[in-house]
Amino acid sequence: MNIFPTNALVHGLAVLLAAATAGPAAAAPRPNVLWIVLDDVSPHFSCYGEAALTTPHVDRLAREGTRFTRAFVTAPVCSPCRSAVITGCHQTTIGAHHHRSGRGIEKIRLPAGVRPIPELFQEAGFFTCIGSGLPEENRAGRKADAGGELGKTDYNFEWNPGMYSGSDWSGRGPGQPFFMQVQLSGGKLRGNGVESARKLVERAAAELGSATDPAAVTLPPYYPRDPVLLGDWAAYLDAIRLTDAHVGRIIARLEAEGILDETLVILCGDNGISHARGKQFLYDEGTATPLVIRGPGIPRGGVRDDLVELIDIAATSLAAAGIPRPGTMQARDLFAADHRPRDAVFAARDRCDETVDRIRSIRTDEFLYIRNFHPQRPLLQPNAYKDSKSIIQTLRALHESGALDQLQESLLFSATRPAEELYAWPEDRWQVRNLAGNPEHRETLELLRDRLDRWLEETHDPGPEPAAMYDSDMAVYLAEPWNARADSIRRTIALMKQWAREGR
Repeated sequence: MNIFPTNALVHGLAVLLAAATAGPAAAAPRPNVLWIVLDDVSPHFSCYGEAALTTPHVDRLAREGTRFTRAFVTAPVCSPCRSAVITGCHQTTIGAHHHRSGRGIEKIRLPAGVRPIPELFQEAGFFTCIGSGLPEENRAGRKADAGGELGKTDYNFEWNPGMYSGSDWSGRGPGQPFFMQVQLSGGKLRGNGVESARKLVERAAAELGSATDPAAVTLPPYYPRDPVLLGDWAAYLDAIRLTDAHVGRIIARLEAEGILDETLVILCGDNGISHARGKQFLYDEGTATPLVIRGPGIPRGGVRDDLVELIDIAATSLAAAGIPRPGTMQARDLFAADHRPRDAVFAARDRCDETVDRIRSIRTDEFLYIRNFHPQRPLLQPNAYKDSKSIIQTLRALHESGALDQLQESLLFSATRPAEELYAWPEDRWQVRNLAGNPEHRETLELLRDRLDRWLEETHDPGPEPAAMYDSDMAVYLAEPWNARADSIRRTIALMKQWAREGR
């Protein structure tokens, strides 16, 4: 069933109309479009004010382009976020909101009229590719039809691998523009444990001449200044420095090929830092993303403070390439002459691997409202992915020994969560003062509560995942021979089912 008020016919008519009215301007050279997408990275770059490191290459993109200070993902975990961005639609609208869902017996197919934008670029004559941006460093992955290995996709729906022509723009024809997605590991470079973080620090010292001093790290107040957490965060910052160096090599390649100034470069993340209250959650630590755009027609040295949803890069990219935007698309062209800044942005978190949750948020210029649909479950529910990390193991050990302060205990290890949270986020940087129970903010709470309800209805938020999808996905996931976390996942699933029986 088509959940949209428009259909594929509308898109087809739009394409015909654009072709008929394009006139002489249609012959103008079309820019290349290059996305640089970083895993598990918050805006911890020196151009965003991070003092513990320098990131000269990302800073250069910002200096020569426009930096967005209030850009947020629509989902704080990779696969639903990437599913949303590649279609320009909220992951909840297209049914791709549960992390890595649709990979078992039950499949997810996009609604009528919704298409991944590489298909649209390809139909418009662009060479479409996805890789590392440096052919000699393409990461291992699924084979492309031509040009080596494809980079990370991680889409939650069924898609045609043929929408990518290869892994690198070097495979394009003479004069052919390209749409390239560079996929970089970002914060994932530091791994899960103390040993992997140590190796990353050694690599940074060898390649960059120094490593980040853990003593220079600024942690959110709900994390204790424990050596494991400080060392991990320092390694995370070194991962960003190494990522910045990779970005620098891509820029140098574009310059060497003489195409930097005819290429729209968009740099962003797929979710925030992977930490206890970061990735998977709707606070700034999980949803705030760097967003820097440089290229033809982009203001140099610009700083934009308007609210942006990361899906907007889909519409912005199509517009730069002169490709009509599908009527089903919820993204906005950030540089349109008639651009209307958003007065609110929305985000959603649902099942992550085996851990069931449902959280929704609305953010305005002044407030962040979060609704927890399972408030009787703790923030740090069992989750094999997160529980395998040394930082989470350390936090749990400190909690058991009584070494955490009151704020850390209340935010990380309370047995329950509030059903509603309200933060004056511009002044409450880490979202630690919940104003939902404050009578002075009752009117704001009610307004945002109603606005979120309308958004859920308008965007056709489907709510919880069917049991058949959950069971089939988990059966396939647990059967994978590489899955060393299977026993932990089975225990978590049992706990989820117990809580469901108890109405939690």
